[in-house]
Amino acid sequence: MLAMNDASRDRVLVPRVRDRLDAVATVLPVGPGTTFLDDPRIAAALPDVDVLLTGWGCPRIGPEVLDAAPKLQAILHAAGSVKAIVAPEAFDRGIQVSSAAHANALPVAEFTVAAVVLAGKRAFRLAAQYRTERTKADPHGMPGSYGSTVGLLGASRIGRMVAERLRGFDLHVLISDPYLTSAEAAELGAELVGNDELFSRSDIVSVHAPLLPETVGLVNARLLGLLRDGSVLINTARGKIIDAVALERECVSGRIDAVLDVTDPEPLPADSPLLDLPNVFVTPHVAGAVGNEIARLGELAVGELERLTTGQPLRHAINATDLGRLA
Repeated sequence: MLAMNDASRDRVLVPRVRDRLDAVATVLPVGPGTTFLDDPRIAAALPDVDVLLTGWGCPRIGPEVLDAAPKLQAILHAAGSVKAIVAPEAFDRGIQVSSAAHANALPVAEFTVAAVVLAGKRAFRLAAQYRTERTKADPHGMPGSYGSTVGLLGASRIGRMVAERLRGFDLHVLISDPYLTSAEAAELGAELVGNDELFSRSDIVSVHAPLLPETVGLVNARLLGLLRDGSVLINTARGKIIDAVALERECVSGRIDAVLDVTDPEPLPADSPLLDLPNVFVTPHVAGAVGNEIARLGELAVGELERLTTGQPLRHAINATDLGRLA
């Protein structure tokens, strides 16, 4: 059963992916309503469902839905986090769960690496100056990228991808994460440090922590104050991880630059000074999968189904023990 809204289905299951799906499964011609059990067609179909292929717009899969689907073997989520839709009881019942978060993480990592390279040359600030003053600024007054130190706050899936991709650049990479060991950081080509050291030593800091209760406001005024003058802060994670008032104060002062794909609030109010500052580059949450990139999510989820039908283990399985660390 496909459990996603119509817009998601058409973007995730593009024709070539839908052909792969139809080759290995009989897809029930119903999708979710407000909940699974409120729609009589869906409730009647659930007893025959072996796999739920879920996505954006999927209702929560709670115990009552699990009871109504006794044959359910797997929930394959063609989107990111499963925490909002999959009840813990699914794991207790031995139902396999996977997520396409890896496919959504890839474009975020690519976006971040591009931002690091451009931020190293202070290209965003120089472009804004060029645009407003209509004269070419002297780029030789900017620090450049060679030998710069990049700090990654969080060894999340995206943080690890970024670290791996930065290995090809002449940069020194620091990484801070309470669940990472020094040996694991070294395997990523990075040096494990604490948050204070990360902020005080880095020329560029990129945020890759998940949004959890304990990470709200994690990047506070004190940590921002540890950044050296002229440093760059990149955020492609979630806006609420950074203290919005403290960030605005630092950016308005001109002491640091910022590249923000996410903000708090989102979108920013029309009168936010961040939208007009030459040292702040704001994009409208485009780092994740957009346009034809969304098909990667469907490819991953259908690939998981293909593995399931041939008795192979899922490549992107989510375990109950992972939930506490996942956004």
